[in-house]
Amino acid sequence: MKTPQPTSVWSLSPIRTVILGLIAAAIVWFPSDAAYALIPVRLFDLSYDVCPDELGRGVVDAGSSSAANCFIIHGKTENTSGKSVVNADIFGRIYDATHNTVFPNRNRIGAIDEIAPGVGEFSFQITVSANLPEPLQFEGFKASGFQGQVRR
Repeated sequence: MKTPQPTSVWSLSPIRTVILGLIAAAIVWFPSDAAYALIPVRLFDLSYDVCPDELGRGVVDAGSSSAANCFIIHGKTENTSGKSVVNADIFGRIYDATHNTVFPNRNRIGAIDEIAPGVGEFSFQITVSANLPEPLQFEGFKASGFQGQVRR
């Protein structure tokens, strides 16, 4: 009669090897840092002004030499996360007076470097074709960013 050989702690069945491999992969690939969690920020009280001359002089439409108008959009942010949000992208639609889209096929229209907790203010600059009638209209504006620095 053969006596069973003692098994080593390090000798694993193929199933155990696969399970341990999956656990190790999960630890490496699924970040636990809060910096990777996308945080929504409400944007409201939106309005715009014509850019000052030093910013708007000589502005042309993207991809052409057609004249363009420069505007600064500003409004308020509401960050309810309790922590600063960085690298926030601004999403929304901008329409002219006849409800034609100003930026076709483009939802991301700007960025905010940092948004403090609570209510704050923001602004960013856009240029639009000079032949679009005003007033501009804003729909579906929101921002989302991260609690920690993320590469862009």
